[in-house]
Amino acid sequence: MKNFLKVALTAASLLGMFAGSAQAAPAPKVRIALIVESTVDDKGWCQSMHDAILAVQKKMGAGAMEYSHSEKMKPVDAGSAARQYASKGFDIIICHGAQYKNLVDEMAGVFPNTTFAYGTSANIGAKNVFTYTPFSEETGYLNGIIAGMVTKSGKIGNVGPVDGGDAARYIRGFQMGVQAANPKAAIRLAFTGSFGDFVKAGELAQTQLKDGADVLTGAAQQAIGALRAVAAAPAGIWWVGQDTAQLSIPEGSRVLAASGYNYASVVENLIAKRAAGTKGGESLPMQFSNGGFHFEYNAKADAKVLTPAIKKAVDAARADLKSGKLKLDWKAVKL
Repeated sequence: MKNFLKVALTAASLLGMFAGSAQAAPAPKVRIALIVESTVDDKGWCQSMHDAILAVQKKMGAGAMEYSHSEKMKPVDAGSAARQYASKGFDIIICHGAQYKNLVDEMAGVFPNTTFAYGTSANIGAKNVFTYTPFSEETGYLNGIIAGMVTKSGKIGNVGPVDGGDAARYIRGFQMGVQAANPKAAIRLAFTGSFGDFVKAGELAQTQLKDGADVLTGAAQQAIGALRAVAAAPAGIWWVGQDTAQLSIPEGSRVLAASGYNYASVVENLIAKRAAGTKGGESLPMQFSNGGFHFEYNAKADAKVLTPAIKKAVDAARADLKSGKLKLDWKAVKL
C-alpha cells in the first residue's frame, strides 16, 4: 500500500511539474529581419522603419522578438541576404523600398512559409507578401501649407528622389498645400534620380536657393543633402521635413515642422496578421486617420516665423484629414 501511495504521489508530482512547465512556457518568439538600401541611422526613410521595429520590440517585452537588419543593400545584392534570413527561419522579412519588388516576388515563391513585406506600394502580391502604402500626400499637404504661408520671396523649393511611390504622392500633396495657402507662390521642383544621392540633393537645393527659394522640402533619405544646404544658407531660409528625426539633428534649427511615418503600426499589423494565419496578400494603408503618421512642430521655432495663424491652419487641415472630411486627389495634380 505504501509503495502504491509512493508511486501515485510521484506521478502526481511529475504531472504537476509538467503542468507548471506548460503554464510557464514562453509565447512563441517572432523573428523579424529588415533589409534597407541606405543605413538605419540615415535620419530618414530607413531609420524610420528601423526605429519602429525597435519600438515594437520594446513594447512586446524581452525575448518576444528577435530582430536583425542588413544595410546598404542594393536590389541586386539583397537577394542573398533575404535568402539567408528565410533559410534561418525568420518569420517576417521587410524589404524597405519599392525597388525590392522583384526580389520579394522571387523569394516569396521559394519560401512560401515566410512573410515578406515591401513598400511603398499598393500592389496586392502573393499570399505571403504584404505591401504598405503611406498616403504621403497628407503629410505633404501640411508641409505645403506651412511653406506657402512662410515664404517671403514667393519661391519654394522641392528636391525629390524620383517621381514614383510615396515620393510622388508627397510632392503632389505638398503642391496642393502650397496652392491652398498661397496660390501665387511658385514651386521649383527637381529630381536627383536616386533615393540616396545626398550630394546631388545638395546641389539641386543650392540651385533652388540661388533662384530665390526661401523655403524648401524634400522626400526620401537623399533629402538630408538638401537640408544641409539649407542649414548652411544665410538666416531666413527654412525647411519643412518628411521625417521627424530631422528635428533632432544639428540642421534641425532650420526645420519648422516635420512629418514622420509611424511604421510601428505597420510592424504590429504584420505580426498580428501572421499570428492570425494571414501571411500576406494585402496592402496596408498609412494615414492620419489610422495613426500611420506623426507630425511635430519645432518647439524652438521663432513664433514670428511659425506663427499661431500658421499652426491654426495646419491643425485644422490635419483634423480634417484625420476625420476624412478632407480628401486629397493627388493623382489630379500636374507637375
